[in-house]
Amino acid sequence: MKVIYSDKYDVNIGTHVFSMEKYRLVKERLVNTQFVKEQDFIYPQEAQTQDIALVHTKAYIDDMTHLRWTQRTVRSELPLSSEIVSAYFIHAQGTILACNEAIKTGIGLHLGGGFHHAFADHGEGFCYVNDVAVGIKKMQAMKFIERAAVIDCDLHQGNGTAKIFQGDNSVFTFSIHQEHLYPIKEESSLDIGLEDGTGDVEYLKKLQDAVETIFSSHKPQLIVYVAGADPFQMDQLGALRLTKEGLKKRDEIVIKRSREQKIPIAVTLAGGYAFDVNDTVDIHFNTSKVCLEMTKIYDN
Repeated sequence: MKVIYSDKYDVNIGTHVFSMEKYRLVKERLVNTQFVKEQDFIYPQEAQTQDIALVHTKAYIDDMTHLRWTQRTVRSELPLSSEIVSAYFIHAQGTILACNEAIKTGIGLHLGGGFHHAFADHGEGFCYVNDVAVGIKKMQAMKFIERAAVIDCDLHQGNGTAKIFQGDNSVFTFSIHQEHLYPIKEESSLDIGLEDGTGDVEYLKKLQDAVETIFSSHKPQLIVYVAGADPFQMDQLGALRLTKEGLKKRDEIVIKRSREQKIPIAVTLAGGYAFDVNDTVDIHFNTSKVCLEMTKIYDN
């Protein structure tokens, strides 16, 4: 299985709760444990502007590319530099490639992406480019698919993705998240807002039921899975109480069921802000392992 990754994801943004080194650390762990060989990686370039424009407005793209600090860029809560904008354009291309790999082989794993808080006309919540929406729109533009579903298991609701696809019946948006937390909620096709302190058992039961509903009602031809590490019990920004084992079972529910149903699935890593970055890396590594294990099972 090919794995999409770029060294340019590891941008130095100074002291920040968003540890961008996690991408490099996950990649190194996969190589050092021999789950993935160096030749198995695909290194994306920046997405073309016309592909970003499938989702984002011209004014917002112009502000980003010209590094203008405006009402459209300031809500990102990140610095604005050429390195950061380039990284987000590469993340978008990475998710495009992951979607393409999923359609070709069944699973596309992107060690990046999942920036679900970016709206069409502005950035928000550490997100400049909504790669999830870009990947889906690109696959639709290329006539590879008609219908897609987003299964968003990040701690925070995928508000940008929900807003982008509101009124678009070809894309089913699902988010399971901590309710009493950032962001201001938008309406997804299906939202499950969880109370503080929710743990593995309740989370996994509600997710299992939702996945079955999505598959039976929408019949997607592509799933983009936003596999955030931040529902973890030791995350700095949240109050859900999922364990590492619970998060791995979450991944298995989404990825295994997609493979059983022969629905292509593109996996993005999304958020993760554990007090110890190694915990975040463990969770993303486990997500990657589930992808690799499911590939071996269903390709043999």
